[in-house]
Amino acid sequence: MAVTAEAVKALRERTGAGMMECKKALVETNGDLEAAAEIMRKSGLAKADKKAGRVAAEGVVFVEHSADGKRAAIVEVNSETDFVAREKDFQGFAADVARAALTAQPADLDALLATKLASGKTVEETRRELIARIGENIGVRRFEVIKSDAPLSTYSHGTRIGVIVALHGGDDALGRDLAMHIAAINPMYLSADDVPADQVAKEKEIFVAQVAQDPKTAGKPAEIVARMVDGKIRKFLGEITLLGQPFVKDDKQAVGDVLKKANARVARFVRFEVGAGIEKKQENFAEEVAAAVRGS
Repeated sequence: MAVTAEAVKALRERTGAGMMECKKALVETNGDLEAAAEIMRKSGLAKADKKAGRVAAEGVVFVEHSADGKRAAIVEVNSETDFVAREKDFQGFAADVARAALTAQPADLDALLATKLASGKTVEETRRELIARIGENIGVRRFEVIKSDAPLSTYSHGTRIGVIVALHGGDDALGRDLAMHIAAINPMYLSADDVPADQVAKEKEIFVAQVAQDPKTAGKPAEIVARMVDGKIRKFLGEITLLGQPFVKDDKQAVGDVLKKANARVARFVRFEVGAGIEKKQENFAEEVAAAVRGS
């Protein structure tokens, strides 16, 4: 019996499993939907699906680069607990995913999940097997592949933060210093020109209100108030942009000044931090234990 696309879709909607897993199960059961769903439950794929809704805000960030240093990949792979994030198999999987991203240079996350690892299995197949074995939700959250004409600078702060910097000019030492600065200070943008206009307008609105409500500045001439607001905007942009931030190794000069003196420029940078932007559920361990006791 031929396996139709409709059957694969139906099994996928029922189990939440990947398309290839659904197709394999249907081929094995000669198109029997019920039998295929049972096989997937027995193989642990259903277990992986049940855990898919659980928040995975821990994990690791891995950076891999090519032999010539002109291409680098950064990935974030998440787990539910820090304990699993330190587990050897989990970290091995994350490293494999980073190498796969570097080699295949997939267009998006779906393409990365469909990429085959050295084992011959896809990233998604391996992820699900790892969930079944470890017992926690595991997710490949994001990745980027950066290419440059010059060697890229990379820095990893343990497995929690990873940075890639595309630096033109300067030297290896400057590139590493910049990568470490980005890891520590976390600039949101490269320069003031990259900050969205609506974000600047919103901050300006807030600063105008602050100046108007401050007894020390209330009643001052409009041109003085405008200069004060402009100063606050410049300070705001300096805090959130790489070029405007005080250099972490010498806070007497901005990063932009350091680059100018070295006749260098940053074309692009990427910074990943584990769990950034994920709303993590706050656990109360005492209440959790008490609930477990009550339940028993």
